[in-house]
Amino acid sequence: MNLLRASAREAAAASSGCSARVTSARQVALAPPYTAIDVVGDAIRGSGLLLAAQDVAAAHEGAYTGEVSAAMLVDAGVGLVIVGHSERRHGLGETDAVVLEKVHRAGEAGLQVTLCVGETGDERDAGRAEEVVERQVDAVVDLGRVPLHVAYEPVWAIGTGRTATHEDARSMHAHIRATVAAEALIIQYGGSVKPDNSAALLAQDGVDGLLVGGASLDAASFAAVVPL
Repeated sequence: MNLLRASAREAAAASSGCSARVTSARQVALAPPYTAIDVVGDAIRGSGLLLAAQDVAAAHEGAYTGEVSAAMLVDAGVGLVIVGHSERRHGLGETDAVVLEKVHRAGEAGLQVTLCVGETGDERDAGRAEEVVERQVDAVVDLGRVPLHVAYEPVWAIGTGRTATHEDARSMHAHIRATVAAEALIIQYGGSVKPDNSAALLAQDGVDGLLVGGASLDAASFAAVVPL
């Protein structure tokens, strides 16, 4: 929960300068909180940047107070949604089954999906990192009709200042690609991504993009992460 409407609008307007870095092979998206989707959408309109959302409801519609459906997001101009972020899996108890339903709803509405997967520190220390990530991926990637890409975000590296080593990122991305058996799958890395480590992460084989958290709250920092 970061940025009120005014600060979100200001950050988005400053980030729209990244539009020159958008190409047919490179997408740049901003995912503000629900309350700022409209002002961020206005700020980046015509820039080539994609408007995204941080979550979506697992239901189509109905009596789900506080939830925001995929259709509502599309109506607000959103084109991509993040599903299964570790803070929702581990902080709010979202299961693979709930994540699957959210992916279904997003796909039905025509939204692109960034599926987040990743292991906790305890799971990695127990030698179960690949097992956990494979389970999370297997739960949803058979949905070929959904325009989906994967973001590997090791939970132990989110907001901690710790970053997976280059080998950690490279090997897990290779494992995800082998699990899905799809060379064309876009796999991003997320987890304490900052200007001083983004270039090295992107240089790793199999790392196709970045899911940026805290560094995206400052426009200059975010622009330094987006590759030229």
